[in-house]
Amino acid sequence: MAPSTHTVTNQPPPLVGYDVFAADQALAEAVGRHVEAGLLDEVRAELTTLGRAAGSAQVQEWGAQANENPPRLRTHDRYGHRVDEVEFHPAWHRLLGKGVSAGLTAAWDRPAGHVRRAAAFLVWTQVEAGTCCPLSMTHAAVPALRTDPELSAEWEPRLTSVVYERELRPAHLKAGALFGMGMTEKQGGSDVRAGTTAARPLAEDGAYELTGHKWFCSAPMSDGFLVLAQAPGGLTCFLVPRVLADGTRNVFLIQRLKDKLGNRSNASAEVEFDGTWARRVGEEGRGVRTIIEMVAATRLDCVLGSAGLMRQAVAQAVHHCGHREAFGGKLVDKPLMRNVLADLALESEAATTLALRLAAACDDGGEQERALLRIAVPAAKYWVTKRCAPLTVEASECLGGNGYVEESGMPRLVRESPLNSIWEGAGNVQALDVLRALTREPQALDAYLREVGLARGADHRLDAATKQLLTELADLEGAEARARRLTERLALVLQGALLVRYAPPDVADAFCASRLGGEWGAAFGALPHTLNLAAVVERARPAH
Repeated sequence: MAPSTHTVTNQPPPLVGYDVFAADQALAEAVGRHVEAGLLDEVRAELTTLGRAAGSAQVQEWGAQANENPPRLRTHDRYGHRVDEVEFHPAWHRLLGKGVSAGLTAAWDRPAGHVRRAAAFLVWTQVEAGTCCPLSMTHAAVPALRTDPELSAEWEPRLTSVVYERELRPAHLKAGALFGMGMTEKQGGSDVRAGTTAARPLAEDGAYELTGHKWFCSAPMSDGFLVLAQAPGGLTCFLVPRVLADGTRNVFLIQRLKDKLGNRSNASAEVEFDGTWARRVGEEGRGVRTIIEMVAATRLDCVLGSAGLMRQAVAQAVHHCGHREAFGGKLVDKPLMRNVLADLALESEAATTLALRLAAACDDGGEQERALLRIAVPAAKYWVTKRCAPLTVEASECLGGNGYVEESGMPRLVRESPLNSIWEGAGNVQALDVLRALTREPQALDAYLREVGLARGADHRLDAATKQLLTELADLEGAEARARRLTERLALVLQGALLVRYAPPDVADAFCASRLGGEWGAAFGALPHTLNLAAVVERARPAH
């Protein structure tokens, strides 16, 4: 007779075999809002295909395998030749290949390209966020390359391809290519203008030789890289191919891979350039201006990535509490746990709604929308990415001790959660960028206020918060010291306005009461008890 002590009871089933896209009501509704009717069925079909893959047992296992088997640096081959290659587990290549084939690098010339890609990026992040780095870099390289029509014509078809080719060989022999990026150096960090990598012009027009060191090089296994270096005319953007046209390896010396807190499946490296061949992108001395659109795109991806991590954390927490019983009933039905879950769900939905609105602005491309992006992207990047870490920690706690165990998947989310706040400009960089937009680009604030104004009169707490924000913006004396406060309020008011317009009344009411009305505590789970929290939690449940 089997020992009765080994009978397993009161454990939730795995959250597997479901459509990650369709189970996320906030995301599905945002796609329906921002994609025109004639295209909507096509977009939903492709996102459903990706969502089912993301929720499948097989793909989730690939995510775990990629995380558990981080990349390895191989500097030399067996004969002593320098090769500087990064080796990945097969699961990494499977995930990256699926991401490419799903169009995660193909937004720029597709109808509703940014919205459909943003939704897909948010879904795919929930499998294993590490593969999203090269997908993001490749996607974001396109606008920088478009400053040089010749380079764009050569590289853009490869970068926006849905074909993944992992082998290193001349790019003109490949149907698809990936890009990485190298801007920061050990002495400068976010201050890229302090870079010391030198670029010496060669006889060939537009060609240079680079010498220097990059402290962080994202996706070092890529086919090409956008880097900044000091040319005779000042800081300039360059394209560094990994393999030259004649088949020889460019000088790209990988000194080591970073041993990171999270994002373990993805390689980040320190690299040396020593006579490295490069092609100038844009004009000399205009490197920051050339690469700024790439930075804007990757910052939006940080918002999307954090929204994806938050959604997966909330889905796991609600799923667990919907099955787990304690103290005579389901955890999800306990008033205090319901308060915590509802608070987490509000944060997640606000992040998703804001991120998809910004993606829609990218698709529109009009002057008004570009102005909105100028202030809303850094504000969203600041706030949404900072909310990710406390949310994932609280969601893990909803699983109790199980949430602290690797098999639950929650520790991986927790380790990943600070990344998007740090990369592509940490919090102070974003807050100062918002301040720069406020003081130098009045059209950005005008566009923001028009967007918020669309919800005027719908909620008294939103109206009061908007008025208070205007008072704070009227006097920017000593603004740098309070730039974080201003940025936080800009993000929260914009989220509130979007939820009032688009979310169910129970969600908008709870958000405005807590985030804008002051009925909130310093930790999750302090929402007013008079709100319809059951409806908020039910909306977040990943039904499958």
